[in-house]
Amino acid sequence: MECQITCINCPIGCRMRVIVENGEVAEVRGNTCRRGAVYAKQECVMPQRMVTAVVKVQNSKLPVSVKTQAPIPKKCIFSCMKELAGLKLEAPVFMGDVVCTNVCGTGVDVIATRTVE
Repeated sequence: MECQITCINCPIGCRMRVIVENGEVAEVRGNTCRRGAVYAKQECVMPQRMVTAVVKVQNSKLPVSVKTQAPIPKKCIFSCMKELAGLKLEAPVFMGDVVCTNVCGTGVDVIATRTVE
């Protein structure tokens, strides 16, 4: 299988050709740096994304913004959002607090990115 992707790791935006054989990357062409090759391998075999969202806080008029501490598999995004929608947070929530551990069994925690009192 051949994939054509654009690298998003730096402003150059290299257009890369990636050949995947038996679920593994066999060849990457078109990247101008090593970071591009690493990105191409990850994106074509198991794409991952950071997830950002807002979660209701029960005794506050404001929601709290949250994000995953690391990228999670792209296929888990909708499950992650559903899990976050079911959270029952109580004020105060402080920036850096873990609001959800091991989201969707990925081993990645979700943290608050602001304080809501």
